[in-house]
Amino acid sequence: MKRREKLVVGEYYHIFNRGVEKRKIFNDSNDYIRFLDSLIFFNTEKPSWEINDLRQSGVEDRPRPEERLVDIVAYCLNPNHFHLLLRENKENGITTFMKKICTGHVMFFNRKNERSGVLFQGRFKSVHIDSNDLLLYISAYVNCNNQIHAMGDFAKYPWCSFSEYMGDSSIGCQKDVIVNQFKNVEEYKTFCLEKVVGMKERKEMEKYGIED
Repeated sequence: MKRREKLVVGEYYHIFNRGVEKRKIFNDSNDYIRFLDSLIFFNTEKPSWEINDLRQSGVEDRPRPEERLVDIVAYCLNPNHFHLLLRENKENGITTFMKKICTGHVMFFNRKNERSGVLFQGRFKSVHIDSNDLLLYISAYVNCNNQIHAMGDFAKYPWCSFSEYMGDSSIGCQKDVIVNQFKNVEEYKTFCLEKVVGMKERKEMEKYGIED
């Protein structure tokens, strides 16, 4: 779904994009790590997307809460696409954040691989999350996206935010809006597992052109 309306401060959105012609946008662990670093460093109006070696740039690791353009609730990076669950914190916050994220990754990727030209399939896509039920569902969809695409157990996948929900700290997701609705993280994991079954079934139906 393409962006058709202005993104609103305080609202949650499912943000996603993929490589042009479904090509890979992450070739190795360094590509994934650099993208995750950019989720930290670029979440403010200050740093430029032209920075290549982020952790050697002198930029502070984590912007103060009042500086964040967005709240990152969940993420999943797959070889040829990514998903983010974001809350808009400032006017044009998501748009500014995504421009820096995507432009920075293209510049890094092209320089590293001695290529030129576009990498992503147009501008990022967004879906407004207009209910709490949808917020919980999309959190599971994003956190478990690699498993939906048959790329292993989401609980062990290093490039999604689920480990943060289980207690690890990677980029510092603002996950409380999700986990505080469950008794504990194990209950949330059970919720995700239940949702993944239906998500995979629907994906198989779409693959063979079958609709509900």
